[in-house]
Amino acid sequence: MNGTPRTLNRVLIAVFGLLVFAAGALMLLLAAVPAFAQWWQSWAPDAAVRAGAAFEATHFPGTRVSWLWLIAAALAVLVVLLMVWWISQQGTGRRDLIAATAPDGGTGPGGQLAEGEVPGMVGIAAAAVDQALRGVLAERKDVLSTAVAAVEFEGRTALRIRTVARQGADPGAIAAEVEQIVQRLDLVIGTAVPVLLHITSGARARFSRAERVR
Repeated sequence: MNGTPRTLNRVLIAVFGLLVFAAGALMLLLAAVPAFAQWWQSWAPDAAVRAGAAFEATHFPGTRVSWLWLIAAALAVLVVLLMVWWISQQGTGRRDLIAATAPDGGTGPGGQLAEGEVPGMVGIAAAAVDQALRGVLAERKDVLSTAVAAVEFEGRTALRIRTVARQGADPGAIAAEVEQIVQRLDLVIGTAVPVLLHITSGARARFSRAERVR
């Protein structure tokens, strides 16, 4: 429910992992296999000489600058730009506000303020909803923690609610109470907010003190 490129992230992690694994395997072979080390010692100097010859043969006329260096520099700049773009895509889609009125109040017909209204904008922050949900669910012995985030979903602002339940807790009961809370929230803000509820039970639930619900 946000713009984080998860597939791209997984591909990049896999590629980076393979490169690290290949570098580690190469170092291990150089250190543990004498035959491979001897081959490397004979191959590496020749490869360096051939690379130097290639750069010498690709100078621009009248200069000592190889166009291979320009290609390498252009590729380096491209990689930097791609990295900046990739970083900018992480965690996109989050919203600070659940709902907000227009600057004029947004309630009167034709954009006019109704009687008794004053100009201004009213917004409900995701942090306020987070605190409200935490306060209500803190009374449940089968819920260890709650986190709420406002995210963009199909052009609308939606709520992503994550709860960590104790081992053996009834997820149906937790979901029913969260649904009631969200319904009351809809009445408060005057609009229905899409909700994704994620109930999990991890290591924290296994190692927490008793008061389990079974």
